[in-house]
Amino acid sequence: MRSNGLWGVILQAASALALAGGCKAREQPPAQQVAPAAPTPSTAVATSCTLAPIALRRPAPQRLVAIGDLHGDLVATKAALRAAGAIDADDRWSGGDLVVVQTGDVLDRGDDEQAILDLLFRLEGEAAAAGGALVLLLGNHELMNAAGDFRYVTPNGMHDFDEAGGDRLAVLGPGGAYGKKLAAHNVIAIIGDTVFAHGGVLGDWVTHVDEVNQATRCWLDGQASSLPAALTADDGPVWSRAVAGEHVDCAQVSAALEALGVKRMVVGHTVQRNGISSACTGSVWRIDVGLAKAYGGPIEVLELVPGATPRVVEGTR
Repeated sequence: MRSNGLWGVILQAASALALAGGCKAREQPPAQQVAPAAPTPSTAVATSCTLAPIALRRPAPQRLVAIGDLHGDLVATKAALRAAGAIDADDRWSGGDLVVVQTGDVLDRGDDEQAILDLLFRLEGEAAAAGGALVLLLGNHELMNAAGDFRYVTPNGMHDFDEAGGDRLAVLGPGGAYGKKLAAHNVIAIIGDTVFAHGGVLGDWVTHVDEVNQATRCWLDGQASSLPAALTADDGPVWSRAVAGEHVDCAQVSAALEALGVKRMVVGHTVQRNGISSACTGSVWRIDVGLAKAYGGPIEVLELVPGATPRVVEGTR
């Protein structure tokens, strides 16, 4: 089994204990490896990494739809894509020049993880060929699995990637078959006047978005030995819950949006029990509605059209 030294051993032991006890520990980054508030330019990206950066910004499309956490539920995933107008009855791209953003957390809590990833990776190509795009972002659960943290994997999920070339860590870990596929995706994206990230981009992180993207990708590709700050910092873009709750510091949000040159932020990560919600007069949209079977939430996606107020679109399973 591939490991990441002492950290890998610790994570694997914690995973085994969690699975044996049937418990789900509170999600949090590794306390023993917490990074500073933001990465430093001198250490953020492995100098030997050969991956070409993925552009942070894309122009605004005529129609943009954002989908939150999927957590191993293929039925819910397809339902959300159909609600977005992205796929047809045969699960083929039918959205034309539609752009869909999925804000991470495909993995964990459900049994269909590989099937979902395979579907999304195929749709990426079909969307591009049709003039549209499927923009997949990395969430904390993708990075946790790559690091060997399997606390939230279902019993069946532990064998979900067996046919892809070995045990789960060998496949999803840095340099593994699916680790490299995940490495083809960013943590943060800006499309038109909206920034997307799993947890949010606030504080000093707004000045390091390119470094976060590239450092995380290089690590997943197996070209960096150190855990990326995006995995270990509790205020980072895949872990932050600063904009997810009832009390949001709107002044901090406003400063971040101004620094990034955008109007709004769209995040997943924290289940909104009453469906998609907004804060700070529409400057923040929270789109994790717990649509996966593990939570039993509704099928909802967020539609953004230039010049119009974002709109919640409902779907059915």
